[in-house]
Amino acid sequence: MEKNFGISLISSYVPRRCGIATFSNDLANSIKNFDSNEFSVNISALNDIPEGYKYSSDVNFEIKDKNINDFKEAANYLNLSDSDVINIQHEFGLYGGDAGSNILYLINKLNKPIVTTLHTVLENPSKEELKVLQEIGSRSSYMVVQSQRSFDMLENIAKIPKRKIKYIPHGAHDVPFLDPAFYKDKFKLSEKKVILTFGLLGPGKGFEDAIRALKYVTERYHDVMFIILGATHPNVKKQFGESYRNSLENLVSNLGLENNVIFINRFVETKELLEYILMSDIYVSPYKNKEQAVSGTLTYALGCGKAIVSTPYWYAEELLQNEKGILVPFDDPDAMGAAITDLLLDENKRNRLRKNAYDAGRDLTWENVGRRYTEIFQKAAEDFKTPKSFPVISSLNNILPSLPDVNLTHLKNMTDDTGIFQHATYSIPNPNHGYCTDDNVRALLVAVMHKVHFNDDSIDPYINRYLQFVYNAFNPEKGLFKNFMSYDRRWLDDVGSDDCNGRVIFAFGYLIRNVKSHSILGLVKNLFDASIKNMLDIRSPRAIAYIILGCISYLDKFSGASEIRKILNKFSHSLYEFYANTKSGDWLWFENSLTYANARLPQALIVAGKCLKKRNLHLQVLSHSDGFMIIYMIKKKKYLSLIGNEKWFVKGETKSKYDQQPVEIPGLIDACYEAHLSTNDNLWISRTGTAFSWFLGNNDRQEPMIDFSTGGCYDGLTSTKINENQGAESSLSWLSSLYKMIDISQKLQMNNKENTKKIFKEYLSNVV
Repeated sequence: MEKNFGISLISSYVPRRCGIATFSNDLANSIKNFDSNEFSVNISALNDIPEGYKYSSDVNFEIKDKNINDFKEAANYLNLSDSDVINIQHEFGLYGGDAGSNILYLINKLNKPIVTTLHTVLENPSKEELKVLQEIGSRSSYMVVQSQRSFDMLENIAKIPKRKIKYIPHGAHDVPFLDPAFYKDKFKLSEKKVILTFGLLGPGKGFEDAIRALKYVTERYHDVMFIILGATHPNVKKQFGESYRNSLENLVSNLGLENNVIFINRFVETKELLEYILMSDIYVSPYKNKEQAVSGTLTYALGCGKAIVSTPYWYAEELLQNEKGILVPFDDPDAMGAAITDLLLDENKRNRLRKNAYDAGRDLTWENVGRRYTEIFQKAAEDFKTPKSFPVISSLNNILPSLPDVNLTHLKNMTDDTGIFQHATYSIPNPNHGYCTDDNVRALLVAVMHKVHFNDDSIDPYINRYLQFVYNAFNPEKGLFKNFMSYDRRWLDDVGSDDCNGRVIFAFGYLIRNVKSHSILGLVKNLFDASIKNMLDIRSPRAIAYIILGCISYLDKFSGASEIRKILNKFSHSLYEFYANTKSGDWLWFENSLTYANARLPQALIVAGKCLKKRNLHLQVLSHSDGFMIIYMIKKKKYLSLIGNEKWFVKGETKSKYDQQPVEIPGLIDACYEAHLSTNDNLWISRTGTAFSWFLGNNDRQEPMIDFSTGGCYDGLTSTKINENQGAESSLSWLSSLYKMIDISQKLQMNNKENTKKIFKEYLSNVV
C-alpha cells in the first residue's frame, strides 16, 4: 500500500479559543476531506495553559509554549515521524520567548522541509521580531502570506527572497447564497434588520465605535438589531476579567440602545457561527489597528455573501476593493453609522455588495485553499535536500548546557503560610531556624521570574506570600527591613544587615521592571521609595552592588526618576572607589578578600557604566576582572572551582577550596552575560555555560548538586562529600540560575555569530 503524503501542522488548535486554532482546524479538515485520501494530517499543538486542552485524535504532540525543552523534543519527534513536510502557523504571540523566539529551538533541529504560514506581517517590526522572522525565513522552503501587502512587506522589509514567498488567501466556508430571512425565524428576528460583528472581545477590536455608530443608525432606522457575538478573549479575561465587556454594556445603556443590542457571550462552533452570519443583513468589521494583515472573521463574512462595512485596515482595503464592501475612516462612528444606514435604506446597493462579495468568496473556499496548500507542501518536499551539515550550531545557544525542566516541588514544600523556611534537613523543611527576609526576597524574585517566563498563574499565591513576608519585614520607624523571624512569627531583630536591605532593593527593582499586576507594582514601588532613602550611608560593597542593580531596573521602568538616578550615580562611584583604592599588583579586586556573591560587584559596575553612559566606570573593571573570573577556573582540569567559605580567599593567602556554596553562581552567570553584552566578546558566553554546569556536575567532585526528584539544590560542596541538606538559599540560587540561563538561551537563539564554531570549541575545551 502506497504511503500517504504526511503533513504536520505546528499551531494552536481547537478547542483552544484562538483564531489561528480555528484556521488550522479548517485547513486540516479541508485537506482530510479530499476524495483522493492521498494526504494525512497531524497536529503538534501549542498549549498556553499548563493543563493543556482536550484535543481530538488529530493532535499527537503537545508543546508548552514557554518550555524550551518541549520545542526541542517536538523537533526530535517530528524528525522521527513519517511526515513529509512541516507547516508552521506563525504569529509572534503564539510562541514563548522574546518575539516568539522559542520556535527557533524547533526549526533549527528539524531535518524536514518547512512551510511557514504568516498570520502577522509587520511594517515596523522590532529588532527581535525581525530577527525571528528572518531566521524562520532562512529555514523555510516557502513562506505563505494571506495578502498582497504582506507579500510586498515580507520581501522589502524582512528581505525574504521573492521566490520563497507564496500568496494563498485565508479560507472561507462554502455555503449557499441565502436570503438573510432564511435563518431569522430561528433567532426570532424576522421583523428586524440585523447587523452583526463577531470575534473574541478585547480592546483594539473597535466594538465601542460600532456601538456609537448604531446610535446614529437608530435615529434614522428603527427596526434594527446589532448582535455582538463572541466570548471575551481569554488573555484579556485573565488579566482584566469582564471589564471591557462591562464597558461596552455600560455604553449601550448610556446611549439608550438596550433594545437594539444583543451580546452573545460565548464561543460558538462553526455551524452555529455560519447561521449567525447568514442571518445578518450587514456585517461590521470595526478594527482600530491599520496594521491588520489578515482577518478570518472578515473572510468568513465575505464568503457568506454579506454587505460589509469596515474600517480601512490593510486586509480590509485589499479584500473589499472593487465594490465588495464599504470602507469608513478609523475612529469615526458617525461615518460608520451613515454607511450602515445607507445600506439599510438602499436594498439594491446592499444586494449588489452581497453578490460581489459572494462571487469573490468562491475562490476562497477551504477546498480551494487546501488544494493550493497541498501543492506548496508537495513542491517543498520535492525540492528539499537535507544539508550535509545541518545547522545544529546555528546560534550561540548551542554552546550552552542542556537545560533541565523547572521543578518547583521543593520550593513549594519549603513554603508554609508565613513564607519560605531558611533551612532543610535533607529535603525536609526545618522549622527550628525559622524564616528570614534574605530567603523570602530571593523566593519572591524566583517566583516572579517563573511568572515572567511561563505565565503560570499557579505561582501567584507564592508571589503574594513572599511579598507579604517582605512587606511585614519593613520597619517604618527605621525605614529599613528586618531579617530574622522565629517559627512562632516573632521578629528577632529591628533591622537586618546592609546586604539584606540591598538584596531587597535588588529584587524589588526586578519586580518593578517586570510585574504586570498594578497592585503588586504599587506596593513594591512604595516600599522601594520609602526604604532606599534610608540606605545612603551603607558601606558594604555587596549591598551597594545590589542597590545599583535595583536602581537600574527601577530606571528601566521609570526613566525620569531623578532621585533614583542620583542615588545610582552616588553608589556607582562609591563602588568604583572600592576597586580603585584596593587594587594593587595582581590583586585586582574591590576588597582585600573574596567571600560570597563576588561577581555581583563587577556586574554592578558594568551595567552602571552602560546606564550612566560612563564607560570609564566599567571598562577597567571589565579588562581587569577577567583575571578574577578566571581565578574560579582550575585551568588544568577545566571546570569551575568556587571559593570555599572555610577561610574564603584573603589577599596574600591561598584560596579556600571548600565549602563551596551555590549562592555564588547566579551572580557569576549575570556578570559574564553583562560582560558579553558590553564587550561583544562571545567567550563570556561560554563562561556562563561553565558556571551553570557547576550545578550539573562540572565541579571539583564531578557530582551533580541538584536533586532532580525534588527540584532542590544541595547546600554545599565539601572536601569529603556533598552537603545533602537542601536549604532555601541553595535551592533558590539554583532556580534563579536556571531562569537566567533560559533567558540567555532565548536571546542567543536569535543571534547568530560568525565565530560560533570557535566559541563552541572553546566551551568544549573548558568542560569535562
